[in-house]
Amino acid sequence: MYKTTIGPNWVDHPEWGFDTLQIHAGYTGDPTTGTQTVPIYATNAFHFPSVESAAARFALQELGPIYSRLGNPTNDALEARIAALEGGVGAIATGSGQAAITLAILTLASKGQNVVASNSIYGGTFNLLGHTLDRLGIEVRFVDNPRDISQWAARTDANTAAYYGELVPNPQGDVLDLEPLAQTAHQAGVPLVVDNTVPTPYLCHPIEFGADIVVHSATKYLGGHGSAMLGIVVDSGRFDYAAAKAAPRFPGFNTPDPSYHGVVYARDFGVQGALGANLAFILKARVEGQRDLGFVASPFAVWAVGLGVDTLSLRMERHIANTRRIAEFLESQVGGGLVETVRWSSLPSSPFYALAQKYTPKGCGSLLNFDLAGGLEAGKAFINSLELLANVANIGDVRSLAIHPASTTHAQLTTAELLAQGITPGTVRLSIGIEDPKDILADIERGLAAARQANAA
Repeated sequence: MYKTTIGPNWVDHPEWGFDTLQIHAGYTGDPTTGTQTVPIYATNAFHFPSVESAAARFALQELGPIYSRLGNPTNDALEARIAALEGGVGAIATGSGQAAITLAILTLASKGQNVVASNSIYGGTFNLLGHTLDRLGIEVRFVDNPRDISQWAARTDANTAAYYGELVPNPQGDVLDLEPLAQTAHQAGVPLVVDNTVPTPYLCHPIEFGADIVVHSATKYLGGHGSAMLGIVVDSGRFDYAAAKAAPRFPGFNTPDPSYHGVVYARDFGVQGALGANLAFILKARVEGQRDLGFVASPFAVWAVGLGVDTLSLRMERHIANTRRIAEFLESQVGGGLVETVRWSSLPSSPFYALAQKYTPKGCGSLLNFDLAGGLEAGKAFINSLELLANVANIGDVRSLAIHPASTTHAQLTTAELLAQGITPGTVRLSIGIEDPKDILADIERGLAAARQANAA
């Protein structure tokens, strides 16, 4: 039997495991050159075989490249790979994680509608939801306790277009209870959007627990090397926008789109559509949102992130092992007058341990934070004394990182908003890398010694 593709044909092997798919999914080789790895297609446009073919592509009757703002073969390969790893039907790469979140929400919600969201989210996302979307006429209603499902239901009305939350928030590190939240969303006819940046698909598949759309800042763990900005939106293909409860909330999915040949996304590309899968959301996001908003991902950035995805499982295993060691050490310091609290949900002492075991049994990621007695001055002393851990505004790097959230990543929040998200003046956020754990530990001990000295001064 002869292969039908140049490289391994992942499509014909649904039995392949995660470690195999993270390398091979999305690309079957270039039949012209036989390239082993995905090439960088550094082009903005593509030749059409004929006028008829060009017209068919613009009418969504034929799939094929048109213009790199709408799709690029380099991007296509990574999008297919992440969709396969997450268990979705399709994905879109964007220029950043924030762009991915914005694209997902603007595809669902319009002026006059609202989004119900967890208040335990990254500070930049809190700003996007709490302030920027308001300028566009989209209200965001935050729940005070994201694990109290009744709060989500109480904030839902006929104009609610989405639920939004982070599975493991940055920097809080608590865990969103996905399964009952998804059930509540679906009972109301609302899709659930989940940010899976910190766990990655190696540690959790939110779609398996009911999430409808998954977003990533691929800048973080998917890329893993701090070398490129990128976001990913993944569509589960499970939410029916034409269903009785959902349809009134989504006129943009159920009425003709005058900007795109009068297509009706839920009818033409949804559950009963001609493409054989429910692609209503992901196609609307691409041909409307990506076309008009232009959240374009550079093929160069996509290529760099793709190299990181090749080793995702290996890196995450080391991330988790190192983080567990550091979290246990810091927990051993609690009660000694300096370290007040340690937050990593995979610690048995964590109030979120049961949820972490349910959704991320291998470990909840390499993000942890702790509070220092002495507040701002202790936090500054800790950060400034570090020699290995880098003081940078990023997470998910192979390198260990440390930052003071209250004065940097979350500085735009009020004191009340900071406290609501579990951030105090003495909070330090760590993103544990894959270095020798003894060296990471020694650097943290150095930081603690400096903080202790600052408190004594």
